[in-house]
Amino acid sequence: MYTAVFPGSFDPITLGHVDLVRRAIPLFSKVIVAVGVNNQKSTLFPLEKRMEWLKEVFSEYPTVEVASFYGLTVRFCEDKEAHYLIRGLRNASDFDYEKTISQLNNIIGKNVETIFLISQPEYSHISSTIVREIIKGGGDVSAFVPDVISKELKTNNNQ
Repeated sequence: MYTAVFPGSFDPITLGHVDLVRRAIPLFSKVIVAVGVNNQKSTLFPLEKRMEWLKEVFSEYPTVEVASFYGLTVRFCEDKEAHYLIRGLRNASDFDYEKTISQLNNIIGKNVETIFLISQPEYSHISSTIVREIIKGGGDVSAFVPDVISKELKTNNNQ
């Protein structure tokens, strides 16, 4: 059994994230979408809301599990007996950053290999950071996030 972890803050999950998970599903027996919790970092949405959205977005995929974790990603992988990390690359800056993290994970972790998936062109401009800024500004994010999120945001903001 080949288990992969796709870690992130998912604040909020974007269509780019969803695309990466869907593309990883045929490659692994199980994909764990894992929300890393960092108490030093402030988030726009509480952990419970992000977990709820993730579970709803991936509800039709039986091999996708949603979880959260504290601490190092490689320790979470060890706990889950996952030997693969999935990371998305939108551009060269992402590659430089992710390459460094991957190399550090290889030193710290045991038998955890990072698999890089290149973002599809239609998603390469989307980041959670940009989506959060649009939300804070009262803009429409329906082109960037799953329907469940955009509908809820519109309902809550009366857009």
